[in-house]
Parts: sequence; C-alpha cells; structure tokens
Amino acid sequence: MKITILGAGVIGVTSAYYLAKAGHEVTVLDRQPGPALETSFANAGEVSFGYCSPWAAPGIPQKALKWLFMEHAPLILRPKLDAATLSWMLKMLSNCTSERYAINKSRMLRLADYSRLALAEVRMDTNIDYDQRMQGTLQLFRTQAQLDASAKDVKALAADGIPYEVLDPDGCIRVEPALAHVRDKMVGGLLTPKDETGDCFKFTNALADKATSMGVTFRWGVQIKALNVEAGEVKGVMTDTGLVASDAVVVALGSYSPLLVKPYGIDLPVYPVKGYSLTIPIVDAARAPESTVMDETYKIAITRLGDRIRVGGMAEISGYTNDLGQARRRTLEHSVTDLFPGGDVSKANFWSGLRPMTPDGTPVIGGTKVRNLFLNTGHGTLGWTMSCGSAKVLADIVGGRRADIETKDLAVARYR
Repeated sequence: MKITILGAGVIGVTSAYYLAKAGHEVTVLDRQPGPALETSFANAGEVSFGYCSPWAAPGIPQKALKWLFMEHAPLILRPKLDAATLSWMLKMLSNCTSERYAINKSRMLRLADYSRLALAEVRMDTNIDYDQRMQGTLQLFRTQAQLDASAKDVKALAADGIPYEVLDPDGCIRVEPALAHVRDKMVGGLLTPKDETGDCFKFTNALADKATSMGVTFRWGVQIKALNVEAGEVKGVMTDTGLVASDAVVVALGSYSPLLVKPYGIDLPVYPVKGYSLTIPIVDAARAPESTVMDETYKIAITRLGDRIRVGGMAEISGYTNDLGQARRRTLEHSVTDLFPGGDVSKANFWSGLRPMTPDGTPVIGGTKVRNLFLNTGHGTLGWTMSCGSAKVLADIVGGRRADIETKDLAVARYR
C-alpha cells in the first residue's frame, strides 16, 4: 500500500522502518526540518523494558496532594480548566486502583518486553549506534516505605517473567559504584537487568537514514491541516502544500494526535504531560552513573549517554505549553547533584517536551472507525522504550497479519 505517516519522532520513524520492511511505499510528513526534534529530542535516555509502570497507581491521589507542597515535586499541576483536561484527569483517577494498576502494568510489560526483542532485531539488522548500553535500570529507594511499596511491582515483574533483583545498599553500589559516595542516602533498590540506555535522538536519526535507503520518503517542513476522509475511509492528508493521496494513514503525532482525529469522531484521550531534562557533560567518570538510576523520591532518571549524563523527569499538567521553568531545572539539578556530586550543572542544556499520556498509561496502537486510518501514539514516558515493538505490531495490523502479541487491548476501542 501507499502509506503516509504523520510525525517523525521515534514512533513515526520506527513505524516507517517496519512498514517499509513489509514492502509498503511509505511517506513521512513532519513540520520540523528533521527527525526527532520534539518529544524524542532529549528524553531521559532510559529504555525501560522492566521498569515501566502506569502513572495511575494506588495512592497517587494522596501523593499528588503531598507533592503540591514539595519544593522538588515530581508532579506539577497547572491545568487549564477545559473539558478535555478534566475528562483526562478523571479517567486517570479512575485507573488509580490496585485492580486497574495490575491490568495496565501487565499490558505495558507485554509490549515493552516485545519491544526489547524488536530493538535487538533492529540493532542487528542495521548496525546503527546510539550510545547504547545494556546494563539495566536501578530504581533507587531513599526510604523504607518506598522499598516496601515496590512489592506490587516485583509481583507484576514475576508474573510476567521479567528478570529483577531486590538489592540492599551494598548491592546498589555493586551495580552503580559511584553511589558509594552517598551510601547513607539509600535503603535499597530494584534492579531490572534487561533494561538498556541510549540516545533516542541519535537512534531516530540513524534509523531515518536507514529507512531512506529502503525507499521511505521524508518530507520536512510540512504543515498537516486535516485528513481527507470520504465515505468513512481515509484517502489522504491535506497539507499546506496540497493533498497527499494515500491508501492508509498512520497518525504518530504524539500529544497532537487527538487534535487531528477528533473531527472524524475519534475520541482519543491523549494529553500532553510535560517533562524536563538536563544534558550534562561528564567531568569525572568515576562519579557518573554506569546506566540508569531512577531516583524514586523525585521520579527522576539519571542516565549515562556516552560522555554525557541525561537527567530527565517530572510530570507537569499544563496543557500545550513548552516554557522552561527555572524551578524545574533546580529540581533536576538537586536530584543529580545529591546522588552524583561533582558534576558541573552550570554547563547543562535544559529542555522540555510534551509526552503523550493516556489515562491508563498504555499506548494506543491499531485501527479506528475510519477505514485505513491507524494510530500509534499515547506512549507517555515510554515512547523510546516501546517504539520498536509498537512499530512492529502496527506494521502487522496495517498489513492484516496477526501480531506476535495480543493487541486488542491496545486499540482506541478500549475507551468506549
């Protein structure tokens, strides 16, 4: 088929790669001058196949109230009181039960573990480099209450056969030797050894080059205006340069996906939850992380990417805003300097991006009520982690093939 993909972040580019690999004629449209220049540009760098959990979890409403009064809060509420925001927040709160958490986390683990295999396949087939490391994620607990609360995650990991290890402080230092300088600040950790790290921007650009060599056409600086839908079937995309005729269209526009599909009767509960990051040059390798350390207190990931440290996190509910609040920078600086003292944060690059979050944490992948219109969006904080698996699943769905994993509960129809 002649397929048009909307969006050239990591989700759009991996979708293009797998659809081209399946023999389709693929065109990718994006308003930016190149790949991965929005949410995929400077994310936390963690590829967390084991450490993936819904933000909607038991106890989150109570924690959110406490976070409102924290100086370095992981959740910041500056919501606009519009119907879409209120609806999304209510749906998220309805998922903050033990039963829903278990269901949603199981879905996420299924897709993430499948994506682990797909990423390894892409790496083997393309031989691309993106500062990758395969040394796991260490979820670091500063309090006994955090360690005790991890039992629900351990249960979910065990149920899905995901390797893990619960560590005491000495075990944490064995995995991340630089933490020896702050041994008194932790009570333990949860290691998911199959997790990886890597620069999403480098990966996406390298894979876009590979996709181009496979025949994919990338059109940059194109403004997407609307879909061309006739008799319930998508026929193409209206842009500022004219109509792009298509046999099928894949919407991979992240947080902007619901705005495009709403006029066609598709209620896509994806909301822009802003995250922030710092990219810091490594001054002393002995005081830098080996892989990813997830600071559970502040929900901030500290990741080694080659000769840099990427510090990413926080969730700000403030609509489609991309301002860089200095208070958020101070939170990132506090977390990294508290656990890995000695770095020069004055030389850091500060960034923010809009993560496309669903109320249940699970992405939306599959077809819609409009024939030949497909979605691959809503990955929240885990777009990099789930990108290859999501793209492979999507390519199977578009091609009418049975995917290797269950996909029915990933479709937008689950929100009806």
